[in-house]
Amino acid sequence: MNWDQIEGSWKEMKGKARASWGELTDDELTQIGGKKDQLVGKLQQKYGLEREEAERRADEWANDL
Repeated sequence: MNWDQIEGSWKEMKGKARASWGELTDDELTQIGGKKDQLVGKLQQKYGLEREEAERRADEWANDL
């Protein structure tokens, strides 16, 4: 699934994101709104990941949808 599709159906995707990244709160997921750069930033912040690693994990998650 590409990021435009994810952003368009974020309300449905939030549950899947929550299952993958349990440390993200509902408010943070709402704030992310399906935007890859927002998700990557939160993954860096919450999980202490480097940007490249956070992007890789976000892309893997999107490809698995």
